[in-house]
Amino acid sequence: MAERTASVERNTLETRIRVRINLDGRGQSRLVTGVPFLEHMLDQVARHGLIDLEIECQGDLDIDDHHTVEDIGIALGQAMALAVGDKKGLCRYGHAYVPLDEALSRVVVDFSGRPGLQLHIPFNRASIGRFDVELFQEFFQGFVNHAQVTLHIDNLRGSNAHHQIETVFKAFGRALRMALTPDERMAGQMPSTKGCL
Repeated sequence: MAERTASVERNTLETRIRVRINLDGRGQSRLVTGVPFLEHMLDQVARHGLIDLEIECQGDLDIDDHHTVEDIGIALGQAMALAVGDKKGLCRYGHAYVPLDEALSRVVVDFSGRPGLQLHIPFNRASIGRFDVELFQEFFQGFVNHAQVTLHIDNLRGSNAHHQIETVFKAFGRALRMALTPDERMAGQMPSTKGCL
């Protein structure tokens, strides 16, 4: 199987980002973004997805975290699309349920070639520390638009916002791991009746 790695650089007037990804890694991460809570969540994706992930970002954090979080989602989606390649032999679909104390979340992903996001997290507060919880929508929207995936995220229960979002990111990593696993029975075949994704 070809090496499933990619590197992406995204430079705008608002952010300068470099992403490196290895889909067949060991779950190691190196994250330097200036947004500690996002780094904590991305580390969950790497660890539970068995994806090696390096992200460096210099953003306009003096304004707020918005551009940094959104653009990291975009760059990560671009890197994911490049690393996945033509999608032949993939399981394609992945899903996971993850609990953390009182919280439980479900994430379902389809490497469909069609961007779509359904995100339902009933937060009962506006921020986790200094992190605005609205930015999770921006992160995942940027990711799905550029990874070309359909992503359904549901926090099924939870009262602690940190627990709610941590279960989402852990489940996201697990769902990616399932979807990106090569299926030996599909070797060389496109996992679609259309013949393309």
